Amino acid sequence: MRRGSIILLTDRPDRSILLERALSEVAHCDVVNASQEVTPSAPPIALVADLTLTRRESADLFRACLRARWVAKQPVIALLRSMSEADTRQARNLGATMCLPAFTEAHAVALALRYQLRPQAEEADPQPIVRGIARATEVLTGLFTQVRDGGAIKMPIVEASLDPILAAVREGGLTQWLDRVWTHDDATYQHCLLVAGIAAQFVLHLGFRDEDRRHFVRAALLHDVGKAQIPLAILNKPGRLDSDEMAVMRTHPVIGYDILLGSDCDRPTLDMVRHHHEVLDGSGYPDGLSGAAIADPVRLLTICDIYAALTERRSYKAPMAPRDALSLLQNMDNKLEMGLVQCFGEAMLPGG
Repeated sequence: MRRGSIILLTDRPDRSILLERALSEVAHCDVVNASQEVTPSAPPIALVADLTLTRRESADLFRACLRARWVAKQPVIALLRSMSEADTRQARNLGATMCLPAFTEAHAVALALRYQLRPQAEEADPQPIVRGIARATEVLTGLFTQVRDGGAIKMPIVEASLDPILAAVREGGLTQWLDRVWTHDDATYQHCLLVAGIAAQFVLHLGFRDEDRRHFVRAALLHDVGKAQIPLAILNKPGRLDSDEMAVMRTHPVIGYDILLGSDCDRPTLDMVRHHHEVLDGSGYPDGLSGAAIADPVRLLTICDIYAALTERRSYKAPMAPRDALSLLQNMDNKLEMGLVQCFGEAMLPGG
């Protein structure tokens, strides 16, 4: 645990319990309600503001703290009720070093703070896994919020997360990436992070050029963005979906494709987002493509997506062991390209 104090400004006492618990794993946490004065119990090392900035009292408290001398060089995470461009710009202009949606899981806030608090000595050799997951989580939460609010996806924000993901897997290893991602509370974000890490490992193993690596990891990170418009009762259902619910869930590739059409998104990414559930025998969805109609990048991403789904942890099923998942993929010779499956197995289990 770090020395010093994390100041948690909050106007949501019910939420502050979970945040305080998570932040206390990083350093001592002083919880300050909107009506209180800030009196740190130790020299402050960071500020987390879980405030409704449209409320004058909360906004005044935030501004007062950001004007305080001790905040000048400290990380400041703002948990925003709205991730609109205007709101995030306001928070950044006030001094926030990172903006996250207010519904971000407490452990993800703590993880992002750990990255921002990394010792100065680590700047030349940063913790790649923590950095990659924190950056990718920030991007995902922002994207899903924008989409739910009817906004457009800003591709430069996505681009900024790609090199940290690739560096995390290259330097820290896929196993460490998966171990950390599996602790994520949100099943949709967990799956997107799993597929992004697995995709990074696959293209690094295949020796793709830098630009092609980024293209593939971009598609992996965005492949399920259509789920942002799936009703939460279906998206977050703890058990298996019934046939009607599954029909709704299966609309997410087209929804994601339509969302990305409104952004400056490249054609290969659009293709992978729309078709990552297509398989060679034509039994996939949404377009029932088969054989040569399915592009090579789509075939690669489909393998990553299926493997992630088999090995991820869910309340209603135990995760499949990696070797068992690879064995199942090898038995899908009518749906997946076996040459790619073999290469994928070598990437996931190097050395056999």
